[in-house]
Amino acid sequence: MTVAAGDTVRWIVGDTSSGSGEALRVNVLVKPTRSGLKTNLVITTSRRTYLLELTSTEKAWMASVSWDYPRDRMLALQRQAQAASAAAPVDTGLSLEKIRFRYAVSGSNPPWKPLRAFDDGEKVYIQFPAGIAQGELPPLFVIGAQGDGQLVNYRFRSPYYIVDRLFGAAELRLGGDGGDVVRIERTDGVARRN
Repeated sequence: MTVAAGDTVRWIVGDTSSGSGEALRVNVLVKPTRSGLKTNLVITTSRRTYLLELTSTEKAWMASVSWDYPRDRMLALQRQAQAASAAAPVDTGLSLEKIRFRYAVSGSNPPWKPLRAFDDGEKVYIQFPAGIAQGELPPLFVIGAQGDGQLVNYRFRSPYYIVDRLFGAAELRLGGDGGDVVRIERTDGVARRN
């Protein structure tokens, strides 16, 4: 940020800052040496230029002037929410001691193919590649005893599907006949040969 004034002899101009990071605020301080003075002030930031006309008077004065940009504030709040969401745990109550990596992922190789699947004894967590939320998500079908696909309760918490039950086998399907099918099978910790 730069500050330039027309009359820097009879007007004292300075700046100070408070906060840090995204909360950093720069304050420009202006003080006339007497009443009846006029000058201009130009404040240039990386995004905007402010042109001010200053007049000093005996009694009337402006203690503070500020500019508020609601869109900028909204974008900052969205960034904070995204950072908080990314730092939050995958699921409440998920304990590292209970995690079991006992699922094999096989089948097609679409961009959304899961990286891994694991469970905590109650729920299955299917981890997708980063950025999966920007594309189309495949529905999950648990394979029943007769080999048919059944929809189950699950939710997406980027980049995971959290399935509210355990299963022996499930499929992610996208694209109808001839579309992509990815199978997730519980191996109970035994490595399989492909």
